[in-house]
Parts: sequence; structure tokens; C-alpha cells
Amino acid sequence: MPAELFNHDGHRCLMFHDLCDVGGEAVQANQFLIVNEDTGAIIDPGGNLAYNELYMGMTRHFPPSRLSAIIASHADPDIIASLDRWTTATPAPIYVSKLWERFVPHFCKAGKTQGRVIGIPDAGMRIPVGSSHLLALPAHFLHAEGNFQFYDPISRLLFSGDLGVSLVPGADCGKPVHSLAKLLPHMEGFHRRYMVSNKILRLWADMVSTLKIDMIVPQHGAPLAGPAVQEFIAWTRELPCGVDLMGPRDYQVPA
Repeated sequence: MPAELFNHDGHRCLMFHDLCDVGGEAVQANQFLIVNEDTGAIIDPGGNLAYNELYMGMTRHFPPSRLSAIIASHADPDIIASLDRWTTATPAPIYVSKLWERFVPHFCKAGKTQGRVIGIPDAGMRIPVGSSHLLALPAHFLHAEGNFQFYDPISRLLFSGDLGVSLVPGADCGKPVHSLAKLLPHMEGFHRRYMVSNKILRLWADMVSTLKIDMIVPQHGAPLAGPAVQEFIAWTRELPCGVDLMGPRDYQVPA
């Protein structure tokens, strides 16, 4: 069962959070369905582990044939490795960073993405969904070189990709967490390694502080809501990570 993050006046946001449970073999991953009236978009549809259950689960809420967009924050396998099957299931265009335009066809049979990939420029863009839109926000190097987050101005949800990740079981991901302290033990190690630098985190924090955000929803782990939203933004401003922590000891020829 998906978690319903928002439902008002014909606009819905659903999170599928427990489709990759293979005994700990693969990382837990969330997939998202945005519905505006009779149109929908799927964000970070995932790999082949999630495809069958996601497709069947989605059909209970929305027909995949009416998707207007397949949206990828970046091009990792857990984000978009199922693309070959989605290009068969729906005629929707694929939105991904322009840096990955010529890489994502490698997930598909020859010719299946031809004319269907829309490269998101580095500055971001509006992606139409029904009578509304999603804002593709620059999130480069958090953690991919060409990386985007997606803000829904109706629900005020920020789909944050790998930023905000907590490494917890899928069963624990369906309910928003209102205190950052509860999740920090499951977040800190990931962010120190997967985010590139504190400089980039501070630039991101400055950008999102201009938005009204009710919930930060990462691609792994539980959503952050209420006080946890501003607590997380403040935490990122002070976090040394990535190249900040690297030195000569990390670059030595193995014995």
C-alpha cells in the first residue's frame, strides 16, 4: 500500500516505499506518483526490482497510459533502471538532466527512447503535470553531477532525491518523521560520503529557504515533516562532507 502524502481538490501525491524488500540484498527505495486531475507523473520509478509491484500498485490509483512524464532526479540504477519497461507501458516523455540524456538510452532496447528524452537544463525548468507543474530545482553534486530535486507548489512537497536519505527498513518509511534527531543516526554516515561538499550544501540550503516546504521526501527512507524540515536544512549548513573530509590517506596505492 502506498503512503498518501497529499490529497486535496484533485491533486494527489503517493509514495511507494516497500517494493524493494529482497532480504536486505538491495537498498530500500521510494517511488512517487503525482496526480493532477486526469494527468500524472512518476518521479524516480526505480529499477526492475520495483517495476511489477509499482505498475500494479499504480493502476489501482491511476492508469499508466495517462502519465504525462517520467521524471528522474539522476541516472543511477535504483532511479531509472526499469526505463525499458516504462517506455513500453506509457508514451510519456522522460525528463532527466541534460548531462544524462545520452546515457539513459543504455537502459533500453535500441530506439525506444528516440525523441522521448527531454534534457533538463542546469538551471532547472517547469515540468507540466495537468493544470499544474513541478519545479525541477538544481541539486548538482547532491550526489550526482547532473542532479535535480522536484518541488510541487500545490502540496509543498520537496522530492529531494538522495539528500535527506535515512537508511531504515521500508516498513518504517511510510510515516513522516517530525524530529530530525530520531533519524540522524541513520543519515549522517550516508551524507558525509555521498554529498560532495559543505559549500554545495550551503548553496542548496540558501535556495530552498526561499520556498514554502511542508515536507522533504527523499528517495530512500522516511519523509521529514513539521519541525524536521527546518532542522534538516540547518543541519546541512554545518555538515562537512565529501571532498571536505578527503586527504592523502584516502589516495594510496594498496599494499
